[in-house]
Amino acid sequence: MYHVTSRGVRKADVFTDARDRLRFQQIFQNVVERLEWRCHTYCLMTNHFHLLIETPRADVSAGMQRLNGIYAQWFNWRHGFEGHLFDRRFGSVLVEGHAHLLELTRYIVLNPVRAGACGHPGEWRWSNYAATIGERDRPAFLETAWVLSLFSQEPKRARELYREFIAAAPPRYFGRVSGSGTRTRPDQPYPYTPGKRSASRLTSSAAGRPTTFR
Repeated sequence: MYHVTSRGVRKADVFTDARDRLRFQQIFQNVVERLEWRCHTYCLMTNHFHLLIETPRADVSAGMQRLNGIYAQWFNWRHGFEGHLFDRRFGSVLVEGHAHLLELTRYIVLNPVRAGACGHPGEWRWSNYAATIGERDRPAFLETAWVLSLFSQEPKRARELYREFIAAAPPRYFGRVSGSGTRTRPDQPYPYTPGKRSASRLTSSAAGRPTTFR
C-alpha cells in the first residue's frame, strides 16, 4: 500500500482544465487494469496529484513511469509544450498500519480545501470523497468498499462515519498554521503529510479497531 504523489516541474500546472483531468483518469484506469492495482483514495489538484494505491506486485515504479510518461506526452501534444512535465521522480511512502492509512484517506481528500480551491471536500470533483459517500458515480479505477469497511460493515453507517471522520480532521489538515489562524497559500500544497507515528496519535476511534490489511 503506497501513498504516491507527483508534482509539476518547478511547481507548474499539470492539469489546466477538465479535459486534462479526464484524460489522466483514463490513462490511470488503463494502468490499474494492466497491473491489477487497487486505488482506494485519490485527488487531482492543479500542479500535483495524490494516489493511495495497493499493488499486488512490486511494480509501483513501472506503473508510475507509464502513467506519468503517457500523460506527459499527451499533455505536451495538446498544449504545444516540450520537455519534462513532472518534477523529478514521483514520491511514494509505504503505508504501515491502519492509523496511517486512515489519516491518509482524509489528508488526501482535504487537499483542495487546504489549498483554498473549495470550502468542503464534497465540492471538489476530482477526488474520491463524493463517490465514497455515495453522492457521485464511482470512477472505474476507484474502489470504495474496503475503506468504508474500516468504519462499519453496514454501508450507510460506514459512509456516515467516514464523513464524520473527514470533518473531524485536525486544523493543520485544513491549511491553518498552528497558533496563527492563517491559511497556507494555494501554491504550498504540502504543509503537512501524516506519517505513521503522528497518525497513530491523531486517528479518531470512530473507525473502530480494524485488524489487518487484506
